[in-house]
Amino acid sequence: MNHTSIPTVSPLNLESKAAIQHKIDQKIKPVGSLGLLESIALKVALIQETEAPEISNPHLFVFAADHGITAEGVSPFPSEVTPQMVLNFLSGGAGINAFANRHGWSLKVVDAGVNFDFEAHPLLVDAKVKKGTGNFLKAPAMSESECLSAFVKASALVQEAKEAGANTIAFGEMGIGNTTTASLLMAKVLGLSGTECAGKGTGANEAIVARKAEVIDLALEKYADLKDPLAILSAMGGLEIAMVCGAMLEAAAQRMLIVVDGFIITSALLMAEQLCPEVLDYCVFAHQSNEQGHQKMLKHFNATPILQLGLRLGEGTGAALALPMIQSAVDFLNQMNSFETGGVATGE
Repeated sequence: MNHTSIPTVSPLNLESKAAIQHKIDQKIKPVGSLGLLESIALKVALIQETEAPEISNPHLFVFAADHGITAEGVSPFPSEVTPQMVLNFLSGGAGINAFANRHGWSLKVVDAGVNFDFEAHPLLVDAKVKKGTGNFLKAPAMSESECLSAFVKASALVQEAKEAGANTIAFGEMGIGNTTTASLLMAKVLGLSGTECAGKGTGANEAIVARKAEVIDLALEKYADLKDPLAILSAMGGLEIAMVCGAMLEAAAQRMLIVVDGFIITSALLMAEQLCPEVLDYCVFAHQSNEQGHQKMLKHFNATPILQLGLRLGEGTGAALALPMIQSAVDFLNQMNSFETGGVATGE
């Protein structure tokens, strides 16, 4: 498969891995005693190709879009909540605003495909491809050209962030119905059933969860012959998920650290991995959510999440909260004395 709109990602250069690991091991501490922080420090150093990495101007984009599948009764909330939540983001009143402000993220809200016309706002990026996806039980959610358009728009945003000095990036989402979309994508890619993937999302009851599982199984049957990742994402995906997928690929191509949020964002990474497996070299996983599907995807990636707080809000909140841990990993690598410089005996 060769799609010119899809960025090319190079694998990490591991020539310096031994030297970076030696620096980590020689800090004044028992080897491995900083746990996950040590592997994070190693990853950031490899991405930045330096033994003295830094986190600079971290950017967080929240992508919003509507989903035609809401017509099938898969969400306790009406689609009108999507633009209402976008307006809440813009007013500074959402969870992601609080956490981004606290932890130093540069926050932008991206209209990827909301069925609403927003007025201009300093925090809002108009990247609308169309006013929501179609109902994927009736027809493909979007065309491949619309999906690739989402990739192109997302790539431009990442490039702008890079030019503004960002070397760390994260993505959030808002879209009523998108847990069904994400569940379907993971079911298709991982070969699972609707029941194995569907969860409560933001508050669905058991009847709605059962309906989500039914809808997923019907869609799996409808699109059973699809194999190409771009065709799968186009038929089953959401515009916000497509943009996150494209943005992740561009961020990896730009050698940026990607902080992966929860269930919806991880489903976008699943699709990015299908298009370009090297994208995983640039990712750290912020948290494990309460969604059963998220836990299964993390297992697929053999991922160790930084936080486990029982989150299921979305918006990029888990990624925002993980930044201090990532910064701490970089700080110990740069600031902590080694046995050679600290005058402490190694015990050998």
